Amino acid sequence: MGFLRFVRPVARWSASFGDGAHLMPERLALSLPIAASADDRTQAFIHRGKHLNIPAQAPLHLLHTAAVGTLATHARQPEGFPYPSVLPFAPDEQHRPTILVSRLAEHTHNLHADPRAGFLVVDAPDGDVLNGQRVTLLGRFEPVEPAPGLVARYLRYHPDAERYLVLGDFTFWTMKLDRLRYIGGFGAMGWLGGDELDPLPELEREAEDSLIGEFADALASASGYQLIGVDRYGVDLRKDSQRKRFAFESAKPDQETLHAALEDCIRRQGN
Repeated sequence: MGFLRFVRPVARWSASFGDGAHLMPERLALSLPIAASADDRTQAFIHRGKHLNIPAQAPLHLLHTAAVGTLATHARQPEGFPYPSVLPFAPDEQHRPTILVSRLAEHTHNLHADPRAGFLVVDAPDGDVLNGQRVTLLGRFEPVEPAPGLVARYLRYHPDAERYLVLGDFTFWTMKLDRLRYIGGFGAMGWLGGDELDPLPELEREAEDSLIGEFADALASASGYQLIGVDRYGVDLRKDSQRKRFAFESAKPDQETLHAALEDCIRRQGN
């Protein structure tokens, strides 16, 4: 019974994130035979509940909340050491980090030699990182062409980056996810596969641009926030250098539901 009392608060905390909180640890423990030992129950929780207590879309929302991340590449010299560096990023249509890096930077040379990397994103506004959210992404960074749509999207998130583009030696890279580990505070943590970050089809860039063009002025008038990104789970807002994520109560599978969600966002931000 002691174990069940331990996980119940975690289950209630996870449920506060809505109907997508997945299976609760409490239910997982209760599904085991009554005669199972405490060790058996603990191991079953660890094995079967590796990511069942992660609130739905929490890692995805975190990637849209933070403006900077820590990139860990494989150092060439001294060989074999991890090489961490901090840099801005913007989420692409699949919520993957896109970075803009100088060709002369050490981490860029490292990625050319070995594209495998880790990327850490943290949100701890009160400074308490142990109780804040963080996600560690594992995968490979690939260079991407600076297509006009990609450049425009990145500059909405980081307008100051335009001065780096003028220099001509900066390139875009996007991370292809293999796995990720999310920690949302005590009791809410686990591993996910890269394809589990978002099970829905991505919102195409043309559809996002259309929604931004339709709603940006109304949102700016109501709240002073600039609409910089739209996806099926929420919208990204920016005022000066401050980033804000407005998460929808549920995923929006089509343009009609996205329209309604953006209208609701404008009403709420204007109050």
